[in-house]
Parts: sequence; structure tokens; C-alpha cells
Amino acid sequence: MAMQTTSDNRAGEPMMDINMTPLIDVMLVLLIMFIITIPIQTHAVKLDLPVDQPNQPPPPIDPVKNKVVVTQAGAVLWNGAPVNMEQLRQYLEISQQMNPIPELHMQPEAEARYELVDEVLATTKRAQVEKMGFVGNEAYMNF
Repeated sequence: MAMQTTSDNRAGEPMMDINMTPLIDVMLVLLIMFIITIPIQTHAVKLDLPVDQPNQPPPPIDPVKNKVVVTQAGAVLWNGAPVNMEQLRQYLEISQQMNPIPELHMQPEAEARYELVDEVLATTKRAQVEKMGFVGNEAYMNF
């Protein structure tokens, strides 16, 4: 609201300006009412979950797994046998040609050098390993 201190009007003449304050108040009340009445938008992802069927056999478990361990001493073990990076790459490429492709379990020891673990991961990437996972992470919970 503004107060008019100087006026070009002569005393007693009606003002020609419209009072905007009631219009703004009504607009704010209507805006608040519209905001309140808008339904709450919910984000939902619709999924068709599988139904348990008692007569259906469980999926077969693939027993073929390879394990790569990077030790604290700097050795790389393929299923318990020490290998160098060239041998590891050859084993990985051979395993990727098998049908079905065996899983690769990567288990670096807690005190293993990061550079060596990174080199082993780079070798697995170059060999285009499809099924790989880290195992033994529960041993690091107290670190």
C-alpha cells in the first residue's frame, strides 16, 4: 500500500486509481487453494514380479567358478596356483570361450598393493570378462 502525499487532485474529487490490495489478497488466497487441492504426485515403478510356482524346478547352479586372489606378498593366484599377468590373460581368454562362461571371483587381500589389484582388473577388462564379482568383502568390515 502506498500513501499519496502529493496530489494533483483538487480537494474532494474522487480518485481514479483502483485499489490493488484486495485483488492481490484474493489472488494469493486462490493460489494457495489451488496448491492445496492439487493431487499429490506419486512416483511409481510398475513391475511384474515372478510368481512362486511350487512345481517349477530351481534354475541350475553353475559349478564352474574361477578364483583370482591378489596376495599381500604381491602374488596373483589363479584357483590357488601362482600366475603372472600373461598367464592370467590367457586363462581369462580361454575361460571366456567356454560354454557356459564361468564366473570369475576376485578376492584381493586386505594388505595387497592397489597397483597390483588395478593391474589385475585392467587385465580382466582387456580379456572382456563378462561374469565377475568380488568375494570376501565381509572380511573388511572392521577396517
